[in-house]
Amino acid sequence: MSYLRHIHACNPQIEEPLLPWLIDGVEMGHLRPDFARHLTTYPDIFRFYQDAIHWRPNQTDFAERSAILGKVVKELSQAQHIPPLLGEFYPVTASGRESALAVIDRVAAGYFGLRAFGQHLNGYVRTDDGIKMWVGKRAQDRQLYPGALDNMVAGGVPYGLSLAQNLVKECYEEAGMSEDLARQARPVGVITYRRLSDRGLRPDVIYCYDIELSDDFMPENTDGEVESFALLPIDEIARLVHQTDQFKLNCNLVVVDFLLRHGFISPDDPDYLAINQGLRQFAV
Repeated sequence: MSYLRHIHACNPQIEEPLLPWLIDGVEMGHLRPDFARHLTTYPDIFRFYQDAIHWRPNQTDFAERSAILGKVVKELSQAQHIPPLLGEFYPVTASGRESALAVIDRVAAGYFGLRAFGQHLNGYVRTDDGIKMWVGKRAQDRQLYPGALDNMVAGGVPYGLSLAQNLVKECYEEAGMSEDLARQARPVGVITYRRLSDRGLRPDVIYCYDIELSDDFMPENTDGEVESFALLPIDEIARLVHQTDQFKLNCNLVVVDFLLRHGFISPDDPDYLAINQGLRQFAV
């Protein structure tokens, strides 16, 4: 067992052929051929040319592109080609969130191979016995990773909210944290990974945060996504990541990043350099 295996699991070699999707000559995402076939019924919107999919409408602005995509994904959902829509919108971008050319329903982002952005917060407490970390156990009714361990706060970043605004929202929903407390979270960097999931390509970016909490703080979930919380010694957290697969897949990377930054993974570890390099697979 090793920490590095989780990095490999989030960045497997992709052998399946994927079709790039371009808007005005810029690659926005990559689609599986089976899913791309559903787009052939929209010849006025998607043009298939030289093993790529091109956005066909000319001179459309942000709102027009978003409306066109909204109509397409609604019909794809009604035809059960993708799951029911969530009504939460992610940016369609080849780089940062601020460069979005449109928005698309969150559930469709993976099918279009779009870059998604998330925020994960490590909540920890300094005790006489050393550092302890809060972890959540995902509710059993979650579509993805039911019952798995999770970072104390973790969620996607929808379009239209700043990172600061969304972090405050997620901290309240997932851990019952006040706005004043949430704003004490310290940004500590990003993690990137690229994997092919059941829903499509995931070239994702996670903004990571740390917050040191008092020993009387007790997280309390308010949105039903977390079944319970536990405050565990950092050695036990490290063991769970190193020896088991109990954490949600990408949460392992967030914990490994914490262990590196706080000196719990030593430069003497034979995988030290590979772990550091592996946490950031592509530039944003």
